[in-house]
Amino acid sequence: MLEVKNLFCERDERVLFGGLGFTVNRGEVLQIEGQNGSGKTTLLRILCGLTEAYEGDIFWQGRPIDEVREAFFHALLYVGHLAGVKAAMTAEENLAWMMRLDPMLNKYSIAEALDKVGLYGYEDVPCYALSAGQQRRVGLARLYLSTAPIWILDEPFTALDKKGVAEKEALIAEHVNSGGVVILTTHHNLQIPGKSIRYMNLDQQASAQ
Repeated sequence: MLEVKNLFCERDERVLFGGLGFTVNRGEVLQIEGQNGSGKTTLLRILCGLTEAYEGDIFWQGRPIDEVREAFFHALLYVGHLAGVKAAMTAEENLAWMMRLDPMLNKYSIAEALDKVGLYGYEDVPCYALSAGQQRRVGLARLYLSTAPIWILDEPFTALDKKGVAEKEALIAEHVNSGGVVILTTHHNLQIPGKSIRYMNLDQQASAQ
């Protein structure tokens, strides 16, 4: 579904990666590893079209993303390492706003999504009154709403307790078992039942330059 060829990126005159190439097919999980500052988040942002400070080629279903940009971004869900919510808005208002921006967030109702992340009864609570973990769960409710085939997730388990982590692992497993793709960064020892996880270490890639 996704192919990267000869990707090169530098920041502050330091090469993060060069000649980077990989493919991700349906039903696969690719975990990006590396030390802080190795370029993990930068790589995810490149894949999501959030930065153009790179050289190389990215293909979606065999075609350059520049030729199928609208279809590619329509098929993509990106969840960054921050909660990604507006503090002054309630949990329900945040998800309603996200759903208006992204038509692929249509799998469940807002109430059902909040229930699945353990926030039933918190619909009308402003996010500034929620804990960091609860705010994170509001943002991650998008995973339950999303029908996009490719998920790109930056540290999705940050601020979650053990139960929350296990629930998100099960959701990722459900997504890839149905033919979806997940590319993620995490310092967590990821466990996906019934699935082998592919790893790509940017530290090793940089040392090979």
